Amino acid sequence: MKFLLIFTIFYSHNLFGSSIASDLVNAAIERTRHQVEYDGSYHAISYPNGDVPSNIGVCTDVIIRSYRAIGVDLQALVHEDMAKNFSLYPSKRIWGLSTTDKNIDHRRVPNLQTYFTRHGNSLQISLDKDSYLAGDIVTWSLAGNLPHIGVVSNKVSDITGNPLIVHNIGAGPTLEDMLFSYKITGHYRYTPEL
Repeated sequence: MKFLLIFTIFYSHNLFGSSIASDLVNAAIERTRHQVEYDGSYHAISYPNGDVPSNIGVCTDVIIRSYRAIGVDLQALVHEDMAKNFSLYPSKRIWGLSTTDKNIDHRRVPNLQTYFTRHGNSLQISLDKDSYLAGDIVTWSLAGNLPHIGVVSNKVSDITGNPLIVHNIGAGPTLEDMLFSYKITGHYRYTPEL
């Protein structure tokens, strides 16, 4: 009986976590079917569940829209956490801000990194492809120290065996083998309660 109870709890927990990760991956892959022009310009948007026009976006919008598709509003979550803990976020240091801005805070990679570290699991950065599970969030530093973010998919490259990443690096949301193409700066697992 004790074994059955432990197995049931373990199985339920893994099924729940796997279901969220699977739903997130499916939502991210679905994003690759949209024509999106790379445009990170500032827009006043509604709150909560606000979004920039659907035909534009940047790397963070892939994450935001994928989570939104599974019922998670990162705009509201990041804004509420920043409002209570502004000094823990890099907005003052990087952008010289003294308060939150619900129109753009969630669309900035360093803010998402802080949020995922505070409310998810910040995992070890590794060069082992098997460390990266479907649904994980990865951040990189591109040339010129530009931050970038993407979602690990459940598909792998036929050539390298690396997990393919859903991201938008300038040509709209794509699925490609780029996990180790740039310096990895963060590895997160964020599976909120739905």
